[in-house]
Amino acid sequence: MQLHQILVSATPSDAITNSVFELRKLLRQIGPSEIFARHVHPDLADEVIELSKYFRVASHHPSDDVLLYHASIGEPSVYEFITQRRERLVLVYHNIAPAAAFEPYDPAFAQLLTDGRHNLAALKDQVTMALCDSEYNAAELVALGYADVRVSRLIVDPRALVDMASDEETTEHVNIAVEGPMALFVGQLLPHKRVDLLVEAFHILSTYLLPEANLVIAGSPRLPRFAAAFEQQIAELGLSRIRLTGAIPARELRSLYQRADLWVTASDHEGFLVPLLEAMSFEVPIVARGTAAIPETLGGAGLLLDPSDGPLMMAEAWCEVIDNESLRADLIARGKSRLDDFTPESARVQVLEHLASIL
Repeated sequence: MQLHQILVSATPSDAITNSVFELRKLLRQIGPSEIFARHVHPDLADEVIELSKYFRVASHHPSDDVLLYHASIGEPSVYEFITQRRERLVLVYHNIAPAAAFEPYDPAFAQLLTDGRHNLAALKDQVTMALCDSEYNAAELVALGYADVRVSRLIVDPRALVDMASDEETTEHVNIAVEGPMALFVGQLLPHKRVDLLVEAFHILSTYLLPEANLVIAGSPRLPRFAAAFEQQIAELGLSRIRLTGAIPARELRSLYQRADLWVTASDHEGFLVPLLEAMSFEVPIVARGTAAIPETLGGAGLLLDPSDGPLMMAEAWCEVIDNESLRADLIARGKSRLDDFTPESARVQVLEHLASIL
């Protein structure tokens, strides 16, 4: 029996790609297992196989095998491949971002998101079992009519980042470059992440509450038009204490978490949000808008704002968490406790139990 994974894009440091690698370790305990993707980053060419080469490993008895399809966006060639296969299909649903937020910046990308949701609905009768990393994601599939939907935690181990050997030069550089309280956001620069709202909140914070504050936004600028509009927003407001890192290596990310006084997000839509666990692991208090799956992932381990709260409320919350030592200590303690619900060991057991029930 073979158990292979399919995804649209394999990209270094991407949360979905990382979860796929973790899952492969587990699947290889059961049988042969490889990762296939339509788009493979050059840095992963030795680890991920182009989808067009699947025929090289496909068995003569596909009904005995399992395909795990990681769904997060549409891609015509991947959908066509999936619908033509006869292996048992396990859908691993990571959520699909709302297309409307992307339409002004990249209509083609927005269409892929729309296609992804259409494909999701069309696949329900072909899927043997669906695994979701949150109740929020599971509810979407249940609403579409999926018969067997289960919540299975992501295999995420933030300890690998925490325990990484220290890079003194990188750490010193971060400490010199960022003087004063530092708020950190980690994630791709995409419209639904609402980094524009973070900038508005920081403008209020640095103008009226904490002039010495800094905001570091660590993530890849995936959409050029959106990235340009975002950088223009920062320039027009004259916010010299905002730092955009772009894609960074793990050692620099580790240094940023070590330096951060606060982790923030204003996102409109998340199916899970792995950096929340990273922030908890580094004992960085969290302030987040209570949208989508964020309250579920946090589980009370952060300061949760109402989705309707604007930048003024955010700025005041950031200031309070930075200045209030007892509140900081409470949020950090709650974060450490919440991490007990996301141990990689328990996640591995959970996945194996789900797979065993259909093998």
